[in-house]
Amino acid sequence: MKKILTIIIVVAVLAIGIFALTKLGNKENVEATTINTEKLEGCMEGITLNVATTGTFAPFTYYDENGKDVIGFDLDVINELQKLLGFEIANNEIPAMNAATITASITEGKVDMGLAALCATDERKQVMNFSDTYYEAGLIIAVNKETSPKEIKSLEDLKSGKYTVAVETGSASHLYAKEIGIKEDCIKTYNEGPIAFTALEDGKVDCFIQDGPGVSYYLKTKADTKLAMVGEPFNQEESPYAIALSFDICKKYTNIQEVINLALKELTDNKKKKKIEAKWCK
Repeated sequence: MKKILTIIIVVAVLAIGIFALTKLGNKENVEATTINTEKLEGCMEGITLNVATTGTFAPFTYYDENGKDVIGFDLDVINELQKLLGFEIANNEIPAMNAATITASITEGKVDMGLAALCATDERKQVMNFSDTYYEAGLIIAVNKETSPKEIKSLEDLKSGKYTVAVETGSASHLYAKEIGIKEDCIKTYNEGPIAFTALEDGKVDCFIQDGPGVSYYLKTKADTKLAMVGEPFNQEESPYAIALSFDICKKYTNIQEVINLALKELTDNKKKKKIEAKWCK
């Protein structure tokens, strides 16, 4: 009886294993489709994408004054892409996540497409695909004119280990700060950029490394700010904004990256991207 019970258990375990492998295989062997691009307009009709943004990086993606609607450069780009290509957005909703969460969600295939002022870094390219660049950016250092040490004038000064450097968790600035050797105990992470700006305004950190466009917008729109930029922009080659695409969606639609690139080129050629830039970045 004991021998029979053992055999039953072994068979059950094998069955579960085979079932699990079958399910995994089904996920990995999703039928690949090539999008017909003979006519770009409407070529993605019938395709539904999970699209996400952050809502924490003005002027590209941030909450309107009502605190409910996410607006900005990236949202206008998404709308133009949708109008041109004809794809549907899942649940007619673009959820807002912080930088770390959207990066993880794209990596895991929970999000198909991300427009969130995402920098196409070499590290991110290992876990997701990117479109061509749609906006050139770079990193910059922000300081508090009243409380930050006057010795902070450039990136080299931050490597000394004397200063507390704020970064947004999972952002290009976070990756870069670690990459260039800023000591771990000198890096103060914040889940969202606006919280880091507030910490610097309050003198809780010595400086904040952030994307240049975001810092510039903050300085132009924040009344009575104590902050200023120091030094020259850096890491431009690793900080271009591009549309992130999950590996899973690129396996399902084998040429979706090419289609998005063609659409971005069309938005450039027909001057619509220029109008979006004039609206949000001038």
